[in-house]
Amino acid sequence: MDWAFLILRLTLGLTFMAHGAQKLFGGFGGRGLEGFAASVENMGFTPPMLFAVLAAGSEFFGGLMVALGVLAEIGALAILFTMIVAIWKVTGKRGFFIQNEGYEYNLLIIAVCVALILAGPGRYALWRWRR
Repeated sequence: MDWAFLILRLTLGLTFMAHGAQKLFGGFGGRGLEGFAASVENMGFTPPMLFAVLAAGSEFFGGLMVALGVLAEIGALAILFTMIVAIWKVTGKRGFFIQNEGYEYNLLIIAVCVALILAGPGRYALWRWRR
């Protein structure tokens, strides 16, 4: 079971670190913080830069926390809230299925985050070895 949590944490955490890096730093072909802030402004959030930093930071640092297993539950909660906002502002109005750019993928991520929050990061988490 601990290996399963490690695989789950690494996959979720590293994936969200990459998404956050696109938005924060322009990594992996991303538009960077200025470009992401423009998207956030189009969603109706003001001030857009503040909300862009919060969302991108939640993805990058939440992903880091989950991947390392350091305060993984808090990192998973940050990702979970980001996905709820993504459903609310972007994918929810497009229906369920991913081929229509719906919220199917976001819902799966929320389920993984809830499982990590409820079960914890497992034995192979850095936070478990803090003593």
